[in-house]
Amino acid sequence: MGRFAPAAFVLGVLIAGFGFLMLIPLAISWLTADGAHGAYDEAVLITVLTGSLLSLSVGRQQREMRVRESFLLVALVWSLLPAFGALPLYLHIDGLSWTDAYFEAVSGLTATGATVLTGLDDLPLSINFWRTFMHWVGGLGVVVLAVAILPLLGFGGRSMLKAETPGPMKDSKITPRITETAKGLWVVYVILTAACAVSLYYVGMEPWDALMHAFSVMGLGGFSSKDASVGHYLSLDVELVVIFFALLAGINFSTHFLAFSNRSLRAYLVDVEAHYFLGVLALSILALSLYLWPEEVYEDFPTTLRFVAFHSVSLATSLGFATTDYVQWPLFGQLWILFLGSFVACSGSAGGGIKMMRAVVLYKQVFRELMRAMHPRGMQTVRFGGTVIPDHVLHAILAFMFIYVVSIVVMTLLMVATKLDIITAFSAVVACLNNTGPGLGLVGPASTYAVLSDAQTWVCTWAMLLGRLEIFTLLVLLTPAFWRH
Repeated sequence: MGRFAPAAFVLGVLIAGFGFLMLIPLAISWLTADGAHGAYDEAVLITVLTGSLLSLSVGRQQREMRVRESFLLVALVWSLLPAFGALPLYLHIDGLSWTDAYFEAVSGLTATGATVLTGLDDLPLSINFWRTFMHWVGGLGVVVLAVAILPLLGFGGRSMLKAETPGPMKDSKITPRITETAKGLWVVYVILTAACAVSLYYVGMEPWDALMHAFSVMGLGGFSSKDASVGHYLSLDVELVVIFFALLAGINFSTHFLAFSNRSLRAYLVDVEAHYFLGVLALSILALSLYLWPEEVYEDFPTTLRFVAFHSVSLATSLGFATTDYVQWPLFGQLWILFLGSFVACSGSAGGGIKMMRAVVLYKQVFRELMRAMHPRGMQTVRFGGTVIPDHVLHAILAFMFIYVVSIVVMTLLMVATKLDIITAFSAVVACLNNTGPGLGLVGPASTYAVLSDAQTWVCTWAMLLGRLEIFTLLVLLTPAFWRH
């Protein structure tokens, strides 16, 4: 424990802090008399006490965390916090197993949105608030928030931020100090969330529903306070607001930060990744609409365009909201929007998947190899937005893609081995690994993950954690070299 003492101390602080966050839904429960306050009383006590005892047991540490400690801390944060986040659900909801409660909390904090719960319309307000609030906290990253407060505890946070930040280019900084970067990202996140909540209220949602759905949209999570998700409202205006803010959440938050700080839209104009993000989505929406229209899935082209646009954006950004059961589409359409969630979201966004930057760089690397085959002595480079991508970054992306595909294959085989049909097994793994939420087959938007057995649920839970931490952060802990002095 000695060499990991700084990580243990910070972990204890974060667990205790997470417990204090539960005071928010506890206050809501008391104010609205929804009957769930007893569960929060116990959950807050257990969480704060556990975190405090952990920090006190190792004592205050002053040295900078090393890379290994940062990886361990990030992995523990994302695997242990859901255990405490699950407590209010487990203690209040009758018949909810610990497996399902932990799955729900992991889905919340990883901003996946896969749920095992039904009867959401009848759940206490504080329970639905807590579910969506976990999306909001986890969307940009619990660890990024922690980086902003680490200096107050005597730690720097650069290595920890690098371990958690999504995307292949992790060394770039927006502001000179890493703490200012984290704080700046959270300020932008809060402003956009408030704007989304106000917009949803303006187009017809009740205040609490507007806030909870804003948490889900900006976190790109997908939990809703309604069983029918956004389809409950049957409102084009609501859908347009969700699409707009989901697109914002799918763009690198660094770009938003620069646009806010410079009071200029130029940051969006020079963000090459955002151009690919919007371009692929626009082409996909048009192509899928033209494909579904002759199939007469909907009565006319405008209606087809409406539903295709909403679900393409929702699944591509890994938001996971639904307004209709797209499992009724032809299989090609279902697979295409599921596939979009694998790569469309930008690096540094709240979205899941391999990220658009990696996808574009991989495409350019393939083209580079084709050119090398024809011109062996030619000097070929891979550029992204005018910047030459170093070979070590290319190698890291190729390694990431290999383990990404292997993870999908292995976990799909595990699911099929438990007698699950291939469409449900594959789509559940892909949806969880990409932190998208709903899949196809038995786990489509009209159903929940409650249909899965405990073993299948644990596979999906592992997939969500792998996806949120982009695989390597967890797998590196399984290597013998990590534990050697």
